[in-house]
Amino acid sequence: MWKAILCAAALAGLAGPVWAQSGGVPPGAVELANLREDVRGLTEQVARLSLRLEQVERDNADLRAKAASQNYATIAQLNAAVADLNRLVQAGDEATREQLTAQVGAQIKKLADQTNAALDSLAKGMAQRTPVQTTFSEDYVKDGIKYTVQKGDTLDVIAKKTGTKKTDIINANKIPDPSKILVGQTLFIPGGKVPAPPAP
Repeated sequence: MWKAILCAAALAGLAGPVWAQSGGVPPGAVELANLREDVRGLTEQVARLSLRLEQVERDNADLRAKAASQNYATIAQLNAAVADLNRLVQAGDEATREQLTAQVGAQIKKLADQTNAALDSLAKGMAQRTPVQTTFSEDYVKDGIKYTVQKGDTLDVIAKKTGTKKTDIINANKIPDPSKILVGQTLFIPGGKVPAPPAP
C-alpha cells in the first residue's frame, strides 16, 4: 500500500512540470490536483494510525507486565484447597456430627411448632372474619343523596341518620365488607334524606 501511495505521489509530482511547459491547463489537471490532495490526506491518516498503533502496543505491554507481576490462584490450586477442606470435614469427630444433627433437629422442631401455631392463629382469624359479599342486588330506590362518612359512622348509624336501609346502602355502593368504610368516603344513599345537623 505504501508503495502505491508513493508511486502515485511521484507521478503526480512529475506530471505537473510537463503540463506546465506545454502552456495552458493540461487535461485532467483538476483531477490530478484532487488526487494529490487525497494522497496527502491518506498519508496524514496513515501517520496518525501508526501513532495510535504504537500507543496500543505500549498499553498492551504494560498490561502484560502487570498481569505477570500479580499472583493469581490457579483453578488447580483452588480445587486442591477445596479437596483439603472436604477431607477435614469428613475427618470430623462423629460426636460433633451427632451434636450438629441434634441441634438442627431441635431447630426444625421449633420452626415446625411456630409454623403450626401461626397456621392455627390464621385459621381462627379466618373463622372469625365477617363473610365478604360478592353479589349485590339492584333492588333499591335509584334516587337519593350523597353522604360523606364521618368519624364514628357505621352503615347502621348512616342508615338511621338518613332514614334508609343498610342493605340498600350496601347494594347501591357495592360494599363487600360493611365493617370497612372510611372516613371521608362518599356514599350514595338510596331514598335517603339529608341528616339533621348535630345539636350544638
